[in-house]
Amino acid sequence: MKLVPEDSSLYKHGYEGDDDMPAHIKYMLTQTSLTVPINKGKMMLGTWQGIYLFEHRYQAKKRNITLSFIGN
Repeated sequence: MKLVPEDSSLYKHGYEGDDDMPAHIKYMLTQTSLTVPINKGKMMLGTWQGIYLFEHRYQAKKRNITLSFIGN
């Protein structure tokens, strides 16, 4: 069983298409911001860690990614 079924008959909201409501729910269930420590100009990620960008819509859309740096 899928966590968020992509069956438009299950949802009343579909303003932007069949994938509209499932995309909203998936957005709420996935992380939308991330804090990554940086040391000497390199991201301090663990051996098996990575950063991924997920698109929850059927068709990819242009997205902007904002980076904010805090500290010295």
